[in-house]
Amino acid sequence: MHQINLSIGKNLSRIRKERGLSLDKVSEMTGVSKAMLGQIERGESNPTVTTLWKIANGLRLSFSSLIKEEAPSITIVSTDTVDPIVEDDGKYRVYSLFPFHPKKQFEMFSIVLEPGCIHESEAHHAGMEEYIMVSAGTLEILLEQEIYVVEQDSSIHFQADRPHVYRNSGSSTVKCFMVIHYPSE
Repeated sequence: MHQINLSIGKNLSRIRKERGLSLDKVSEMTGVSKAMLGQIERGESNPTVTTLWKIANGLRLSFSSLIKEEAPSITIVSTDTVDPIVEDDGKYRVYSLFPFHPKKQFEMFSIVLEPGCIHESEAHHAGMEEYIMVSAGTLEILLEQEIYVVEQDSSIHFQADRPHVYRNSGSSTVKCFMVIHYPSE
């Protein structure tokens, strides 16, 4: 099993126990089955991005708090050294570059969408914002029936507390960086 799955399992177990929650209660809060949560905690499952977002939203925590590892004070990150979260047979890949830290209130990802990829994201909790900078290709974002086209070397910002869709309708790979900002509690 990949190292990232073990980190996810340890983090989920630690968070659940710190909050005094049973697997049944976490299942109720997140909509993820108790069996799946148990498999994730034991590092036996390869959870999807969608499953991780359900857990993060249900527990009201950052996405990267589920996948983070201890980091030194100066960090250089290459996607070559990060295990991505993969969906859609590898067409959608998310690399956690800088995990969430409570004092900073944000996390940063590198995202790759292969041609034809469509990724639907559930609404995140209130006050969350996404900042996306496209470095290659053309990304389409669907928000409330509107399509926003973000070309290479362009950026978009939006409130992420509503469902949204990332889409690559082009013939070349889309590469982008995403910063998710969390509201202060």
